Amino acid sequence: MRTVTIVGASLSGLYAARELRAQGYDGRLVIVGDEPHHPYDRPPLSKDFLTGRADETQLALTDTEETAELGAEWILGVRARALDARGRTVLLDDGRTVSTDGVVIATGASARRLPGDTLAGVHTLRTLDDARALREELTRGPCRVVVIGGGFIGAETASSCSSLGHSVTVVEAAPLPLVPQLGAEMAAVCAALHHRGGVDLVTGTGVTGLRGTTTVTGVDLTDGRTLPADIVIVGIGATPNTAWLVGSALALHDGVLCDDGCVTTLPQVVAVGDVACVGGTRAEHWTSATQQPRAAVTNLLAGRTVETATAVPYFWSDQYGARIQFAGRRTDGDTVRITEGELSDGAPAEGGFLARYQRDGRTTAVLAVDRPRPFMRARRELARDAEEERVQSAAG
Repeated sequence: MRTVTIVGASLSGLYAARELRAQGYDGRLVIVGDEPHHPYDRPPLSKDFLTGRADETQLALTDTEETAELGAEWILGVRARALDARGRTVLLDDGRTVSTDGVVIATGASARRLPGDTLAGVHTLRTLDDARALREELTRGPCRVVVIGGGFIGAETASSCSSLGHSVTVVEAAPLPLVPQLGAEMAAVCAALHHRGGVDLVTGTGVTGLRGTTTVTGVDLTDGRTLPADIVIVGIGATPNTAWLVGSALALHDGVLCDDGCVTTLPQVVAVGDVACVGGTRAEHWTSATQQPRAAVTNLLAGRTVETATAVPYFWSDQYGARIQFAGRRTDGDTVRITEGELSDGAPAEGGFLARYQRDGRTTAVLAVDRPRPFMRARRELARDAEEERVQSAAG
């Protein structure tokens, strides 16, 4: 390959660039990004950056020395408009085209929005520019904040806003936040963190609309109530950025469909990170974005799938001074029990806890709150079991 183009100057895009050079690719490397920024770390946006404990320099994922070593052509602040995969051309919004032999799709996902969220005071939190705008408003003095969505981004943002002295309410349509990820029992434990942090949690209630003319003043709920609000933060999930690929030869369904090695229906195109549906699963987690590029690049350079990117899922979240860590694949029907530590009034007691999810006597996943060392041991056990299962399956 003479030219490889990475579409998406993201975490996964940067890791793909690193892998290309590490695996010996010395041809032309082009990196296209729709934001004007070089790759930066997103997890701190809802935490340390929002509260002012970190500045933009601390978010940077690369420096001038590494940028020079990568030897890439950076095209930033320009969105990819289309992919002519068979003609091997990436078309850009500004009219330029990039002829290429291989493509790495790393365009990530965009925050879902609500009707009427163009009102002043309504925010999403996905990009650096989002975080800048929200942080500026939060520094103007105490205000009433309503967070719509109790997922990880919503919970982390609520925690940050509360720590800054704001009055915060979280609205979650489901009976409990994080049930799909943690199951009802452990979701209830994490919900208790909101109460312990002084945040109101409204569950089982949806949002019918936002109030205000030019600036938001309230949030209307499906139960007839209206929550007064000076700031509204919408955290209702994300949509993979695949609109630019409609009409290409790629298969799209909740992301770019790939095999277990991140290879799409065309061997010269791979996908990684939040936009990639790898082996039927799309995972919006930091670890997936950093682990997938190795296999993806190996397969891109080989012209076929020779390595898989399957790994034990892992994610973490920092909320109300607690570190939540989860690894494995939980499914409905798994039993869960706390094997270390205990609860206090339904919330993690001092020192946290470790819980194991089990099915047919086998551990399928582990959850920890403030128990990093036991969690890492349990995570390694899961990885060993998964590898043994993979080897046995291949041998059978």
